[in-house]
Amino acid sequence: MTTSGPLPSATPALAAYLLGTVEFESALALQQRLVFDASGESIGQATLLLCEHPALITIGRQGSRADIDVSAEELAQRRIDVRWVNRGGGTVLHLPGQLAIYPVVPLEHLGWTPGQYLERFQTAVQAALADVGVTALPQADRAGLWTRNGLMVAIGVAIKAGVSYFGAYLNVDVPIASIRRIRTDPVTRAPLTSLSVERRRGVRMPAVREAVVRHLASTFGPDRYHIYSRHPLLVRKSISAPSENTLRAP
Repeated sequence: MTTSGPLPSATPALAAYLLGTVEFESALALQQRLVFDASGESIGQATLLLCEHPALITIGRQGSRADIDVSAEELAQRRIDVRWVNRGGGTVLHLPGQLAIYPVVPLEHLGWTPGQYLERFQTAVQAALADVGVTALPQADRAGLWTRNGLMVAIGVAIKAGVSYFGAYLNVDVPIASIRRIRTDPVTRAPLTSLSVERRRGVRMPAVREAVVRHLASTFGPDRYHIYSRHPLLVRKSISAPSENTLRAP
C-alpha cells in the first residue's frame, strides 16, 4: 500500500455516525455541509457517515443509462428515480441492506494525494470484509472490491476543496436479482454479489458497520473513534414504503 508518512500528531479521533436509513438527497446535503466545514478549519477532523438508502439508482462519472437493464416504465412503477451524481465510479442501485460508506476526510491536512486516499480507503474496507469472513480483492487500475462471484463493493469518491466525500457501497444483504439488473462494472460486465451470498447465510449489519468503523479509524486517524447515532445537521425527509420498489428478476 502506498504510504505518505505518519499522520499529523494532532489528528483527532474519527467521528462516526450510524444514521440508519437516510434518503439519498439528505445524506448528500449533509456531506456537502461537512465538506464546507472541513475545508475551512485546520484540525484535520475526519467524519464517517454510515447509512442505508431507499431504492434509487445513481450514475457516476464512469456510468451511463445503458448500464440500467430496466425500462423507464418499470422504474416509474417501482418508484425508483435515476440520479446523475458527481462522483467517480459507475451506476449503482441503492437498496436497504446495502451499506453506504461516506468518509469526509481533509486530505491536505493528512498530506495525502487523492490516489493515496483512495488506496487507503479501499484497503480499509477490504480489511473490514476479512473480519466478517469474506475475501474480496481489488483489480488493477479499478476502484472496487471483487470476489470470485462478482463485484461486492462499488467505490466512487469525489474531492472538493481538498476534502473527500461520497465513498463506497457495500452489498451486505440485498435482493441479488434486483442488483444484477444494473451493470455497476460496465468494463468487465461482472455480476454483483453480496456478503450474504458469499457466506451463504445472513449477515448482521451491526457487525459489518463495527468492522468498517474500526478499520477506517485506524486509517484516517490515531486509531480512535467516537460513535454517534444522529447528526445535528442531518435533515431527514419522509421515506416511502419499500414494498414495491425492488426490481423484478428479468
